[in-house]
Amino acid sequence: MPLTTPLCSLFGIRHPILLAPMGGVSGGALAAAVTRAGGLGLIGGGYGDRAWLERELAAAGNERVGVGFITWSLARTPLLLDLVLERAPAAVFLSFGDARPYVDKVKGKGSKLILQVQTLGQAAEARSCGADLIVAQGTEAGGHGAIHRALFPLVPAVVDTVAPTLVAAAGGIADGRQLAAALLLGAAGVVVGTRFFASRESLGHANAKARIVAKGGDDTLRTRTFDVVRELPWPKQYTGRAIANSLSERWHDRDEAFTAALAAEAPRYRAAVTAGDFDTAVIFAGEGLDLVRDIPAAGEIVERLAGEAETLLRRAPRLVGPHS
Repeated sequence: MPLTTPLCSLFGIRHPILLAPMGGVSGGALAAAVTRAGGLGLIGGGYGDRAWLERELAAAGNERVGVGFITWSLARTPLLLDLVLERAPAAVFLSFGDARPYVDKVKGKGSKLILQVQTLGQAAEARSCGADLIVAQGTEAGGHGAIHRALFPLVPAVVDTVAPTLVAAAGGIADGRQLAAALLLGAAGVVVGTRFFASRESLGHANAKARIVAKGGDDTLRTRTFDVVRELPWPKQYTGRAIANSLSERWHDRDEAFTAALAAEAPRYRAAVTAGDFDTAVIFAGEGLDLVRDIPAAGEIVERLAGEAETLLRRAPRLVGPHS
C-alpha cells in the first residue's frame, strides 16, 4: 500500500504533501501540478492582487486546488476572499493574523480551513476556530514566520495540544526523510515550499531557482531587511527567512537607518527585481536548501518525497529488536 494518513482522507489526495502557498511563486500551474501528482496544490494569494489571482486561478484549470492568504492583509482586500470562494477551492490557507473574521465565510462555502501557527497558544486558538488542519511552522521555514520555535520540538507539542484536529509540519522540509520524521512525530503530513520553488512549474525567476540550487541552509537568515525596502508593514513578531545577499549584508538589523535611506535604496531594489538581480532582490528560502540540488517537475518532487518516506518507514521496524 502507498503511504497514507488521515490528511489524505481529509482532502481526497494520495500523498500527505501540501504545496506552501508562496506569494508570487505558487501559481496556478504549480498548484495544479502538485494536485495532479497526488498532493494538494495551493496558490499563493499573498497580499492580494486581483488580476494576478484571477490569472493564476485560470491557470490551474479544472484541478482541485486551494488558495492561501496572509491573514492580516485580507482586511485591505476582503473581496479577494469572496472571489476565491466563488471558485469553490479545496481549501483556504490563512497565516499570520486573526482568522476569526473569515472562518464562517470559508467553512460556510464548504472549503476546508487551514490555519498556520507558530506557538502553542496560536494552535489552541486555531483549534477553537474550527480549523480542519493546523500547520505547525518552525523557524526553519523560508519566508515569513516567528523567531522562537524550531519545527521538530513544536510539532509533537502542537499535536498534543489540538488533538484530534490534524496537524501538518512546515519549515525546511525538502525530502522524504523529513516527511517520514514528521509523521513519526505525530503530524499527518507536511507543507513544502522551497523545494517546490525550485521546480519547473513555479513562477520563480530562473536566476532565483539557480541560486536556490547553489546555496545551502547556512546561507539563509531571518531578517526584516526585505520588508523594510518593500515598505510592507509586517507585525514585529515576524521576520522573513531569505538567502543572504549584498543588501542584507549592508542593512540587516539596521532597520531605522535603512528606512531613512529608502529614497535612494527602494528604486534600486525595484530595478533589481525587474532585472532578476538577486544579489539585491529577495529570495525567500528555508533551511532545507542543502537538500535542493536540481529543478525537476513538481510531480517528480511529490513522487520523490512520498517514495523516500514510504521506503524509510517500511525499514523502520528493523531498528527495533525482537521481543525478549
